[in-house]
Amino acid sequence: MDVLLVFLILAVVITLVFDFTNGFHDASNIIATIIASRAMTPTQAVLVVAGFEFLGPVLGGTAVANTIGKFIDLGDVEAVKALLVILAGLFAATFWNLFTWMRGIPSSSSHALVGGLIGAVIVSVGAEHVVWGFAQLAHGEFTGVTKVLLALVLSPLIGFTVGFFLQRFSMFLLRAAKPSINKTLRRGQWVTAAGLAFSHGANDAQKSMGILTLILLLSGHISEFIVPIWVIAACATAMTLGVLLGGWRIVRTLGFSIYKIRPIHAFNSQLTACSVIFTASLIGAPVSTTHVVGSSIMGIGSSDRPKAVKWKKAKEILTTWGITIPLSALVAGLTYVLINSLYHAMPVF
Repeated sequence: MDVLLVFLILAVVITLVFDFTNGFHDASNIIATIIASRAMTPTQAVLVVAGFEFLGPVLGGTAVANTIGKFIDLGDVEAVKALLVILAGLFAATFWNLFTWMRGIPSSSSHALVGGLIGAVIVSVGAEHVVWGFAQLAHGEFTGVTKVLLALVLSPLIGFTVGFFLQRFSMFLLRAAKPSINKTLRRGQWVTAAGLAFSHGANDAQKSMGILTLILLLSGHISEFIVPIWVIAACATAMTLGVLLGGWRIVRTLGFSIYKIRPIHAFNSQLTACSVIFTASLIGAPVSTTHVVGSSIMGIGSSDRPKAVKWKKAKEILTTWGITIPLSALVAGLTYVLINSLYHAMPVF
């Protein structure tokens, strides 16, 4: 059997596996506030989120896919070696998703993917094959790792700020409202939750779309970086299946462990996260749904009752966010060394 074909199949499979784990890992980020505020039953929440999650990548364009698929440059690397690099990066990202999910920690799949690919590239072919984008930044251009990291770092800060002021504004508007307003806020979450699911699909599934398109390009199956229709459908399906299987371990952390979520908090969190993530998708900026949802809850809690925010739990989440990229890079580097050694020890196909 052709060696390139074997690694192509493996790369496609692990990309879809990563996409699947991204779905069940991040589903809890979307569902957490819905469940905590009792706006929907768990079954209703999963079905609504899964439906709009599928529509996100199908209708959301490919701007994020173009960004993710072009922050590493393996065009001059031999095809089999290039696929080994991507395999190592994807394995590290998938491993981190599963590890943090098992421990109920809301970490970033996006950070894990970026860290994994950077680590694998540096160990295998050198840092010059990473498109850092520092030189372009001096000219006001955002590209490569610079664009990716700026989006990942700024989005939670924006989520915190928007959540903080949206909560203040909402409380001002509803200062004379009766408790029955909670029914309206719960109904409103059918719209905001759908919007958040759509925006998540439009951003996160595109990351796998970008990697899968890069794999096809490096293996010679396409001649230019244009995302095929079947790639969009495959990634949308894999992520949706992940969402349908839930990810309930992280629901408790985001829905109950940072701040006591009431209907107004859930509504504002979903509206904040939806706005930030969808805007990022339009400009091709890959962001972390985990970070944006988590930071919006922290911002809303800080605006409402700062002392009631469980800052110790928030600190644990922030610590996980900070270590995801370097640890994913380390795992990817070690993985590349291992699979490269195994590959060279294999008999010729």
